[in-house]
Amino acid sequence: MVRDDCFPTSLPSKYGHFRSLFYLIHQVFFPKKKKTYCKHCKKHCLVSVTQYKPGKASLFAQGKRRYDRKQAGFGGQTKPVFRKKVKTTKKITVRLKCKDCLSVSQYCLGRTKHFELGQKRT
Repeated sequence: MVRDDCFPTSLPSKYGHFRSLFYLIHQVFFPKKKKTYCKHCKKHCLVSVTQYKPGKASLFAQGKRRYDRKQAGFGGQTKPVFRKKVKTTKKITVRLKCKDCLSVSQYCLGRTKHFELGQKRT
């Protein structure tokens, strides 16, 4: 379900019935603390919200080991290098950490040009 209070108020009226389509939204403001359902507590709890950032890629993952083995020696580049980047945004994922049981869940907000955590919309 899409929360209306995360959307900017300046959304054109012609898009009123498309509020669930995040690719039309340029700014999303999300609170740092909110009350939402926790699967582990089985009730609504206060959660702290942070933005998810991917960690450093491991050198010992199977795909990386396979790629390095194939690249070793003579023969140049063996796998295709992607150069046709067309997406201008990344999908925003938030981490929800429960204050009661300290369990962490993730929630994808979708694509947006601008994401702010803990800011009031103007």
